[in-house]
Amino acid sequence: MGITETAGESSARKTRRRAPTSFESLDTDILCIIFSFLDLFDLVHCTVVCNSWYAVIKKLKLLQSSCRRMHQVGSTSLEQPREIDVEDFAMKHHKMALLRGRIEIERWEAHSHRFSQCRMKKGLLLTGVGDKVMRLWSLNSYKCMEVYSLPDAASLVDFDFDESKVKPFQVHSFVKLTFKDFEVVGLVGTRISIWRRNGQRSIFPSREGTIPKGLCMRYIDPEAVVGCEDGTARVFDMYSKTCSQIIRTHGGPITCLSLSDSQLFLSGSSLGRVTVSDPLLDQPVAMLKSTITAGGIQTICFNQGSNLAFSGTTAGYVSCWDLRKMRQVWENRVSPNVVYSIQQLKNDTSVMVAGGIDGVLRVVDQKSGRVLSSCIMDDKVSTVLRRQSQVVVEKRRGKRVSQDVEIDKIERKTRPQISCIAMGMKKDSSSSLFFKLSTRTSVECDCVSAEVKCFLTS
Repeated sequence: MGITETAGESSARKTRRRAPTSFESLDTDILCIIFSFLDLFDLVHCTVVCNSWYAVIKKLKLLQSSCRRMHQVGSTSLEQPREIDVEDFAMKHHKMALLRGRIEIERWEAHSHRFSQCRMKKGLLLTGVGDKVMRLWSLNSYKCMEVYSLPDAASLVDFDFDESKVKPFQVHSFVKLTFKDFEVVGLVGTRISIWRRNGQRSIFPSREGTIPKGLCMRYIDPEAVVGCEDGTARVFDMYSKTCSQIIRTHGGPITCLSLSDSQLFLSGSSLGRVTVSDPLLDQPVAMLKSTITAGGIQTICFNQGSNLAFSGTTAGYVSCWDLRKMRQVWENRVSPNVVYSIQQLKNDTSVMVAGGIDGVLRVVDQKSGRVLSSCIMDDKVSTVLRRQSQVVVEKRRGKRVSQDVEIDKIERKTRPQISCIAMGMKKDSSSSLFFKLSTRTSVECDCVSAEVKCFLTS
């Protein structure tokens, strides 16, 4: 006698049969095959997903194999490869790309009026100062994601946004960015304005002119520091919306600021001095003076990994300061004109980039101040791309110039003035990105791809 299957049992069996296989049910051999198709930095991302994936990748030494494939270097020794410091490997590859890589430039119109500042964090680029709006761009598609309008009859002096407000979250096997708490902080006239993702905007103090004229601003949640024309630095608590500290740092206007994760901040003045301050104290911690009278400080940045600070002046000098010993390490003239911007990757202690009024992008050794490479833009447009966002992207090639070349003899259109640089690294670490802004309305993206092979000894 046959057994009759009910409709419910048949449906349940079909459901079980169609249920997708989860990653947890895959054995080591299958995972190894899947991981073998990934590049080095995708593998690194996989090591932090879960303990089982980390164990498989480590046991089979997939990172070492990927490194050898990436640089086409095979191991002839029977000795097992040593553990790889991925961060150190990435920084060395980054440096090699800067010094010898192929340069590709992508350029697009970002504003209808001239602007001079940009900030780049976690795949986002924020542009403004000079126009009546700020624009937030996706670096994957060059799509304008948000437009932040300024209050009427007010000018934007400086702005920043906190990368901790852009939080990654995982959906299935994909990582996305959430902007739920995303906020932009700007110095508008003599007041601070906060723009949030939902379109809300708040301004404080409530009245214009209650604080001196601000010339620059930096923001790390929960504090914003404003450098003022009267030589004071004013620390604002973003939650209480009050000025929590006033520190007299200089006898002249503060022209630039840099904040560190350890609560210290650095300020540069038009008098050529750099001051180290603590927001909890009403007096500077230290004042650093150049050994050469080399103009006012125009830009300053701090390297958290090495505790070194770098400043650029109106006379083209770049200086390095050791904040552990509070003394100058070196000073070198890298440009015949003003250095407007200096930047380095957060974890890179080897090289940095500098740009200024002469339009030459220079790679500088952090340890010695020596200029290692100089780049300008080719005057020919190779291709014109139209992205899905309808942004027209002009693609050019860049070229390197020798250190002894006379800059004034190079055509001006191949070296537009660089007013600001933002620096990052592509996902695959095969190139480094710079967004350098001229006083025009366009954004230029220099993509330096590594052509030479890096050799990793194991």
